[in-house]
Amino acid sequence: MSKVKTPVVTIVMDGVGLCPRTEGNAVAAASTPTLDMLMAKYPTFSLKAHGTAVGLPSDDDMGNSEVGHNALGAGQVFAQGAKLVSSAIESEKLFNSESWKKVVAQVGESGTVHFIGLFSDGNVHSHIDHLKAMIVRAKADGVKKVRIHVLLDGRDVGETSALEYVDPFEAWLKDLCDEGFDARIASGGGRMVITMDRYEANWSMVEKGWHTHVLGEGRYFASAHEAVVTYREETGKIDQDLPPFVIAEEGKPIGTVEDGDSVIFFNFRGDRAIEISKAFDDKDFDKFDRVRVPDVVYAGMLEYDGDAHVPSMYLVSPPEISNTMGEYLASLGLNQYALSETQKYGHVTYFWNGNRSGKFNEELETYVEVPSDVVPFEQRPWMKCAEITDLLIEALESGKYDYLRVNFPNGDMVGHTGSFAATKISMEALDLCLARILKAVDKAGAVAVITADHGNADEMYEYNKKKGAVALNEDGTPKAKTSHTLNPVPCIIYDNTGRNDYECVEGQYGLANVAATVVTLLGFEPKEMWEKSMIKIK
Repeated sequence: MSKVKTPVVTIVMDGVGLCPRTEGNAVAAASTPTLDMLMAKYPTFSLKAHGTAVGLPSDDDMGNSEVGHNALGAGQVFAQGAKLVSSAIESEKLFNSESWKKVVAQVGESGTVHFIGLFSDGNVHSHIDHLKAMIVRAKADGVKKVRIHVLLDGRDVGETSALEYVDPFEAWLKDLCDEGFDARIASGGGRMVITMDRYEANWSMVEKGWHTHVLGEGRYFASAHEAVVTYREETGKIDQDLPPFVIAEEGKPIGTVEDGDSVIFFNFRGDRAIEISKAFDDKDFDKFDRVRVPDVVYAGMLEYDGDAHVPSMYLVSPPEISNTMGEYLASLGLNQYALSETQKYGHVTYFWNGNRSGKFNEELETYVEVPSDVVPFEQRPWMKCAEITDLLIEALESGKYDYLRVNFPNGDMVGHTGSFAATKISMEALDLCLARILKAVDKAGAVAVITADHGNADEMYEYNKKKGAVALNEDGTPKAKTSHTLNPVPCIIYDNTGRNDYECVEGQYGLANVAATVVTLLGFEPKEMWEKSMIKIK
């Protein structure tokens, strides 16, 4: 059993980036005296949290919580979902896989291949180009009928951009179809209303998705275009919140899932894909009454949970992430503590540990989940930050743990709603909690590494780069931005114990540099394959 030099706690302020603009910046607009003090008085790094720094294809790709926590926990950069899938499609490895062959063979001459997934080019959960490539290949492989079930985005892309995807896609399908091939959109709805729940926070979302996609139950429309336009006029809701819809002809849905069909869930990101996969794949499923369970071949784009093997069949193998910080610390005999509320609990456990369920050492690791409220986040923007803080302080005071990690979801989850006022409040609530935590850190003789996984709350308005100003709605109000940002994130080392024992090393850093920095603060040598530490022992 090794002894740490001093306990370290990593605090992830989810969705809190560094944006030079103040307009639409809820982080800058909020009253955050604690965060302001930290950045003024303590060593602060600016970390790259998107693009190639977290394993995504290019620096035009926004970071996200999953790849961000992979990088934070692994100390390394691995090729991630979008890049893996694009490569598998380009090399045709995906189409030569046994899973793809089973999907095609299942439907024969009369069955249907169904594609369900997030319908945009946001490249966080999915990409529409992956969907198109699979539809084209399905036709080439002799599939006669395809139905697409679209989950409208408005979160990783513009909040009211659905028709920018639906209209050209339907035109593309029309050109692709002929006498021997029929492909159409069959159902859909907003991603925060149906199908894409995560961490079992709200199974009713998945149930609504099942009734919509599989059973064809819901409000009928002649087209996805008509559904989007009608719902916007009736509800005023943005894309992610639009109700479910079913496309029908002559009073019947055109794309129910039947015996002998195949289903592909084409999201590559796992968190919001696991539950619908279980609904299709789990023989002992009991989360809701599925009414009718068709005999289908089901495949996910990736294996969304490698330990639980969900789903049992997938098209592209996920990255093999090894030599993570959690595994290394467990091998040293250090006690670890991981904490968040439901919305981000999987991030400080599963994603932090390299897409691995469970613990490396049951005796040395404690994982704590605070149940999230099932209410719109803008209505309760403080979320569970007070409860999380209580538990973290209790853990620090216990003296039991050598390394602690915690995620505060506020900046991300509230930021995604597009409500500037609510996001500002979420930041102020977080700042109050930071003040309490720092006192406990000092009392415990510990060090806090305060960072984030990507930006979001820092850029709440769409920005028109050509005009050099905030984009406006027709009524002159700022157009809300609900997606992540390309901005860097802060990394602050709060240390009133051993600050004179090391020096900060100037350089260009990303999230993967945090692991080596933490281990150095703990008094150990980082793993050789990790990205380098941002500090150097004197």
